[in-house]
Amino acid sequence: MTTDQIILFSLFGAVFGMLLWGRYRYDIVAFSALMIGVVLGVVPTKEAFSGFGHPATLVVALVLVVSAGLVRSGAVFLITRTLVDSTRSLGMHITLMGGIGGVLSAFMNNVAALALLMPVDVQTARKAKRSPGLSLMPLSFATILGGMVTLIGTPPNIIIASIREDALGAPFKMFDFAPVGGITAIAGLTFVALVGWRMIPKREDAGLEAAEFAEYIAELTVPKDSPHIGKRLIELEETAQKADIALLGVIRDGKRRYGAAINTVIRENDVLVLEATPDALDEFRTALSLAFSDEKREERLKAAGEGLDIIEVVVTQHARIAGKTAQSLGLHWRQRSVLMGISRQGRRITSQVRNTKIRPGDILLLLVPNETGRDVTDWLGCLPLADRGLAVTQDNKTWAAIGLFGAAVAAASFGLVYLPVALGLVVMAYVLTRIVPLSELYDHIEWPVVVLLGSMIPLGAALEDVGGTELIAGTLVGLTEGMPAWAILTVLMLVTMTLSDVLNNTATTIVAAPVGIQMALSLGVSPDPFLMAVAVAASSAFLTPIGHKNNTLILGPGGYSFGDYWRMGLPLEILVVAVSIPSILIFWPL
Repeated sequence: MTTDQIILFSLFGAVFGMLLWGRYRYDIVAFSALMIGVVLGVVPTKEAFSGFGHPATLVVALVLVVSAGLVRSGAVFLITRTLVDSTRSLGMHITLMGGIGGVLSAFMNNVAALALLMPVDVQTARKAKRSPGLSLMPLSFATILGGMVTLIGTPPNIIIASIREDALGAPFKMFDFAPVGGITAIAGLTFVALVGWRMIPKREDAGLEAAEFAEYIAELTVPKDSPHIGKRLIELEETAQKADIALLGVIRDGKRRYGAAINTVIRENDVLVLEATPDALDEFRTALSLAFSDEKREERLKAAGEGLDIIEVVVTQHARIAGKTAQSLGLHWRQRSVLMGISRQGRRITSQVRNTKIRPGDILLLLVPNETGRDVTDWLGCLPLADRGLAVTQDNKTWAAIGLFGAAVAAASFGLVYLPVALGLVVMAYVLTRIVPLSELYDHIEWPVVVLLGSMIPLGAALEDVGGTELIAGTLVGLTEGMPAWAILTVLMLVTMTLSDVLNNTATTIVAAPVGIQMALSLGVSPDPFLMAVAVAASSAFLTPIGHKNNTLILGPGGYSFGDYWRMGLPLEILVVAVSIPSILIFWPL
């Protein structure tokens, strides 16, 4: 081995040791290794930050913004209402989401499939008051497995088809991967749904912030064109339960109805009185197309056209609103804001929210024009609560957001537009249509994950440049000399999987596929089973968060550490080898 190879292999070993130790955050470890590589001369200075502009890094950042847009537009609520029930057991939820993710990722890029389902999974976890880390990893693995089934499901399959065309004169077709990939995906999904998720370390505190939200007494108005006019209040109970909402009654003509209010026939401009967290309130409003307030206040609220924010403030002893009502203070016409709810430490509120006298210590849920939250808070003389990512769902833009995302995925899947460009266009469209406010554009990106990828990609490229991957390939050929073909196929899969866990799966495919062809030719057998073995193995990056973009995407939202992945990933990789080798030998005989 050369000096550069020794340095780089040592750096990779040190990085993985530090990451498994978990003492220091993964982005600091990776960036430190990159800087050491530059100082030692094994990473060229001009290539030191190339990873931050690499397509893999950009895709991860763009997907997080797109996911936020799908949440803000109500697309996620639409899916959760029709497909997902937070009362299901964790195992049933993982089975359902894994099945949906596997099918979607077979017919669209598996990164895009995860981008669509990840916010759904997080929302469901919050409603069920459990950590999203218990279900995000199974979802990621399911979308990776589903991508093995078709040509367009994952980049390694596309690269394998291209290499086969160059070497043998014809590429693999759309469903050539289906027999082996399908059987492997079904076996893997079954393992993940029944056994694998139980191996994830439990961190009950991760991702449960929403469960700690204050419960507000709040109001929503029935607009004049509502399809619910003429229904009884009890008919909304099922939707309310799904959103984790308590229906308390109805206000009509300024008077609260008690007793048999649950059987009240809903009329235009009725005000529904609810008890809910902010997220649940927004989901219920979106599901039933209710209004924040009466028509006059709605028009004033939306007059600027810049979008709306939800803020939470605590009323102090000397606040302007203390001892007054929002109505008497003129909150809606002075500040173009609406008091949506009041949290009063479990005490009962009997009057209409805007006519309730505010007390010091109350927590107020306010709807304000975009970027005016600080001004409104200062004007009221209140103290802001820490930002908890509350947002107003723009349900009038749901289908626009879904259509833009779907068009981009279709264009990228059929090779019309490069995936990072397609996602970039979606992000710009979301900003221009104000689905994602410009002021929040960068808030949704997990920057430690970006630094991790941006740091590791130049190190991986340097390992290739100094012949490190060729050294591995040459060693592999030497070790397998004289073995039977099926054993060589197994060794090729194991080494390819190992490389894919360390390097980007695209780079792994480019290195391993020619090695597989060379092995087949030296044995005098068909290269196709070897190419299939590389395709499956390169996609089976389950041991680390850096081998596949999907695993990187869930790292932050799931609250995972670097060493969490191998617990479920190692037995899954063993299962993939055990299932795929016989399948390859049956469907692609030597």
